[in-house]
Formats: sequence, C-alpha cells, structure tokens
Amino acid sequence: MGLNCVRAVFFDLDNTLIDTAGASWRGMLEVIKLLQSKYHYYKEEAEITCDKVQVKLSKECFHPYSTCITDLRTSHWEDAIQETKGGADHRKLAEECYFLWKSTRLQHMTLAEDIKAMLTELRKDVRLLLLTNGDRQTQREKIEACACQSYFDAIVVGGEQKEEKPAPSIFYHCCDLLGVQPGDCVMVGDTLETDIQGGLNAGLKATVWINKSGPGPLTPSPVPHYVVSSVLELPALLQNLDRKVSMSA
Repeated sequence: MGLNCVRAVFFDLDNTLIDTAGASWRGMLEVIKLLQSKYHYYKEEAEITCDKVQVKLSKECFHPYSTCITDLRTSHWEDAIQETKGGADHRKLAEECYFLWKSTRLQHMTLAEDIKAMLTELRKDVRLLLLTNGDRQTQREKIEACACQSYFDAIVVGGEQKEEKPAPSIFYHCCDLLGVQPGDCVMVGDTLETDIQGGLNAGLKATVWINKSGPGPLTPSPVPHYVVSSVLELPALLQNLDRKVSMSA
C-alpha cells in the first residue's frame, strides 16, 4: 500500500474489529432457552430477565480494587431474576446464567477473515496497536477468544492502566510503546465519547469513527476527522489521507 504520513494505527476492539454486541445477543438467546426449558420460565419472563441484565451491563461501573467482574456480573443476573420473579436465593441460577452467557459470547467473538487480511496488509506499512477499554480479565478473555494477538505490534487494555480512553495519557503510552509521535497516528473506533474524543484529546493525526448504524447525528460531538460504515474501508481512507498530505506538502 505504501504510506508515508501515517506510522501507526490504533484500533478499538469491541464492535470495531469484533461484533461484541452480536455475540452478547447470542449469549442472551441461549440463556432464554435455558430459563424456558430447564426452569420453566414463560418466554416473556425469560426475555424480561435478559433485558434487565442488558440495562445493568450498559450502566455498569466497575472498580477493580473493590470487586471482581465475575461477582459483579453474577449479581446483575441475580438482581434481574429477583426483579422479574421475586423471592430470594437465586445465586446458583444467576451463576449458571452468567457463565452460559459469557461462554456463548466468547465463542462468537471471532476475527473475520477479511479483517485478518486487512490487518495483515496494513501491518506491512504501519505499526498496529490494539487499544481497548474495560476490565482486564474481560478484555483479555476476548483477545484470547478472537486470537488477534499476532496481528498487532502491541496490545493495551485500559483496565491495566492508570487511565482509560479518552484520557490522553493512555494514548501517549501507546505512542511510547511503538516509538512514534501522536501526530504520526490514527485512532479507529466505534465510540465517539472514548475512541474519537480520546484521539482528539491526544492530538493524533486523525480519528476514524466506525458508524455501522446508518445516518449518525448531523453534528456529532466530538467531531471525528472521518466517518466510515465499516473498518474495511480504512485502507482506502489511509491512502487518500496520505495523498492529501503529500500534495499539501
């Protein structure tokens, strides 16, 4: 491909390189089947329970020094079951639901062949780094499940650092690992508040927002440099960026 102005690309993991949302949905479907077949839940009860867990996951605040992610997420299931069915002592069922959801989710976290090919080609010209927020255990399990380690020069998990995206410090740490300057780097991710805002905060050369859901806000905030519907559009975008910089120079 031959790039001159970009030396490194930082990739988000969840819903950028792997379909975390889709994998989580498949996990929920398996739990719904379990609750109906083994525990005789009505379908609506099972669905409501899983919906409640999804809400709890979306609002999750995790403090690694005060609890472990397994205990926290098992409690999400325990609370959702209690809220739906009432009663008490749902811990064993909550554990069964959590581990079924988790194992099914991990089974479906795969790196697609076209994404593998794209990363392989990109790495011939630029350094690649995986930069993902989240609990250390959870994110490392995902990385292991999708077997993406060999496609990157470095992997940085927010839960292992003092600060996560969008803090500039974690981006500077990534730059130090690769021996590059922020102005040499591009951040690619699906979340405006962390991936894009973080890249802007750190002064990276460009930010690329993966917007898979169609028309986004007319004036997204923060404002990414580029918007694409698929990460597979990145190589062509980088070539255009390189060409523009070369012409202006």
